[in-house]
Amino acid sequence: MATGKFPVSIRSISELADDIRAFELVDPTGMPLPAFSAGAHVDVHLPSGLIRQYSICSDPLDASRYVVAVLRDPAGRGGSVGMHQLTSGDHLLISAPRNHFPLAETSHHVFVAGGIGITPIRSMMNAALARGDTFQLYYCTRSPERTAFLEELRPLVQAGIAVVHHDDGNPANGLDLSAVLREQPAGAHLYYCGPSRFMDAVDASSTHWAPGTRHCERFSAPASRTSAPPATAEIPFEVCLARCGKTYTVPPGKTIVQILRENAVDVDVSCEEGYCGTCMTRYLDGEPIHSDSVLDEDDQQEFVMICCCRAKSKTLTLDL
Repeated sequence: MATGKFPVSIRSISELADDIRAFELVDPTGMPLPAFSAGAHVDVHLPSGLIRQYSICSDPLDASRYVVAVLRDPAGRGGSVGMHQLTSGDHLLISAPRNHFPLAETSHHVFVAGGIGITPIRSMMNAALARGDTFQLYYCTRSPERTAFLEELRPLVQAGIAVVHHDDGNPANGLDLSAVLREQPAGAHLYYCGPSRFMDAVDASSTHWAPGTRHCERFSAPASRTSAPPATAEIPFEVCLARCGKTYTVPPGKTIVQILRENAVDVDVSCEEGYCGTCMTRYLDGEPIHSDSVLDEDDQQEFVMICCCRAKSKTLTLDL
């Protein structure tokens, strides 16, 4: 979905834990930034040309700044290393905040975070406290040295509403998620974010929770997306760009994004696997086949992820 990009400057950079830095982003002219809701993220356009998504972990009530926390991963896709090369005073382009991981309208929340997955949940906890909601946090990390926000969480641990669990890098020492999630508190919603295997474990441990009460945000495509492609992937279709009137054929083995790129149509993309939300685009006509891990049933009636969707209909018309 087209969203405006605007400049920000890095006012400060702080060390949160080993290899984890917090970046405080502000408007270069001192104006308030666009409002955001708990769980939102921004696309950060790095000097290298990469576009990466980072959750806003600061308080949604404070529009003077966005704070994002980034774990440096040398084996990742390059974004975290690029972020850690930035210095205070640098300028960046970012997108307006988007939220595919909002806090539900309920009075009790169960948050489960793995590693850097604490970032959107920190904002959600602030919002829950502001609303007067109750919550329980389970935060799993390798060690205290690799635990972001550890000091500020200590009062919540002492109050019994947060559990910080360290596994020392051994999955056998991990938190017993099946026990933690065995009972669904009345009216509770579950929110989880973290590395892929962690997410799969939470998925498997919470299948009995009521439909519509589980919410997650992923850093990579779920394991189910690695299976064989559906037969419809072998059927070509036309993609029509409504604003310019151009139509292109999307053959088997290629995505809409790839075809647009080949025809010099500029669209923002990042993961190209259907989990980041950068390429979300409104469709106006046609019957899409969704294969992303971002859009819920309501969103699917209006949007597609053009990096991975295909079409049952002969033509899919996009608002581009």
